[in-house]
Amino acid sequence: MGAAVDPSQRVVVTGMGCVSPLGGDRASTWESAVAGRPGCDTISYFDPSDYPCHIAGEIGVELNPGDIPVKEVRRLDRVDLLAAAAAREAMEHCGLVVDDGNRDRIGVAVGSGIGGIATILNNYVTLITKGPKRVSPFTIPMGIANMPSGIISVYYGLRGPNLCHVSACASGAHSIGEGAEMIRRGQADVMVVGGTEAPVIDVALVSFGNMRALSVRNDEPARASRPFDVDRDGFVMGEGAGVLVLESLEHAKARGAEIHAEVAGYGATSDAYHIVQPDPEGGGAARCMSAAIAHAGISLEDVGHVNAHATSTPAGDPAEVKALRTVFGAQLDRIPVSATKSMTGHLLGAAGAVEGILTIEALKHQELPPTINLDQVDPECELDHVANKSRPTDVRYALSNSFGFGGTNASLVFARYED
Repeated sequence: MGAAVDPSQRVVVTGMGCVSPLGGDRASTWESAVAGRPGCDTISYFDPSDYPCHIAGEIGVELNPGDIPVKEVRRLDRVDLLAAAAAREAMEHCGLVVDDGNRDRIGVAVGSGIGGIATILNNYVTLITKGPKRVSPFTIPMGIANMPSGIISVYYGLRGPNLCHVSACASGAHSIGEGAEMIRRGQADVMVVGGTEAPVIDVALVSFGNMRALSVRNDEPARASRPFDVDRDGFVMGEGAGVLVLESLEHAKARGAEIHAEVAGYGATSDAYHIVQPDPEGGGAARCMSAAIAHAGISLEDVGHVNAHATSTPAGDPAEVKALRTVFGAQLDRIPVSATKSMTGHLLGAAGAVEGILTIEALKHQELPPTINLDQVDPECELDHVANKSRPTDVRYALSNSFGFGGTNASLVFARYED
C-alpha cells in the first residue's frame, strides 16, 4: 500500500453519527471534546468497589436505534444498540435515500473488538445457575461480533458487502480504511463503516485490571485518563460507537450530497512483536503511518495534525512518540498532536471510528481538540501537545492512529474537502 490514490477514485465522507461518553450524538460529542470536558467517571452500571479500577467512560443518555421494533431491540446486545444509534444518525446526516435502484451497491463494514461479550457471559451464568433450558436461543446472534453490521444491513436494506473487521482497538479504523478501499476497487458506491464496543462489564474490568493496564486513579476519575503525562498509570475503558457514510466522490456529487471530508489515505501493518505489548521502538506504527501518507499521495509537510492513539499507558505512549519521530523527524515539532482518549477513555473497537469523526470535525471547524489532564509531559513524550485547551488551526490533512492487541496497526489520513 504505497502507491498514490487515483484521483478518479476519491472517497468522501457524507454522513457521521456517534454515541460516546462525551455525548449521545455527533454534535454533543464534538462540543464536549473541543471544550475539554472529561467523559470518565466512577462506574454506575455495577458496583466496582471490589476491583482495583473503579472508572469507565459510560454513555449516560438513552439510545435511539431508529425504527428497529421494540421486540427486536430486546434481542440485541448493547454493542448492537450502540451501533444502531450511531448508524441512524449517520444515515440521517448523509441524506441518502435507499431504494431498489441503489441498495445492491451500498455495503456495511462496522467492526468490534469483542462483540456482544455481555450476552455471552450472562447466558453462561444462566446455564450454570438455571440450566440449559433457560439459555436464550438468541445468545449466538446477540453475541457474535459481526451482528452490528448485520443489523445495519437488515434494517436499512443494504445488500452490498456486509463485513466486520475484528482487530482489537484498531477495528474501527480498519473498517473505515477497508470500506474506502472497497469503493476504490469499484465493489460498492457507498459503504457504511465504523466501530462499536460495549465492554463496561465486570469481567472485562477485572481482566484488564489484572493485566495492570487500567488506571487506578479512583479518587479522581475525571483525571484518570492522561495520555503523555508523567503520572499516567493506565487507560480508562469506555463504551461507544462511531459510524461514517463513505461514498465515491462521483456518487456523492451526482446526488448533490454535502461532503464533510475525504478519506485520503490508509495504512495497515503489524508489529509482529508481542500479543499485547507494542514494539517499544514503534517500528510497526511508523511503517503504518508512512504507508497512509504515501497512499494519500502527500508529503510529510502536508500533515498538519495528528490525533494520536495515545491510550495513557506507560508503554504505549512513548512507543507512539518514537514512531512519530521516525516518520516525521524534526518536522514533528511543528505538528500539533491531540489525544482525545483523555476525554472519551479508550473505546476499544470503537475508538478509531469515534476518533476519526473527531478528526474530521477538527478539519471542518479548524479547531484542534485538546489533550486534557496533561499537567507534566513525560520527557519521553515531548511533542507539540494541544494541552488542556483547544487550538485554532489552518490545516488540510490530519492523521488518526489506532493500534491494537496482536500488534495490529491502522492509520488514516483525512483531508478537508476541496473540489
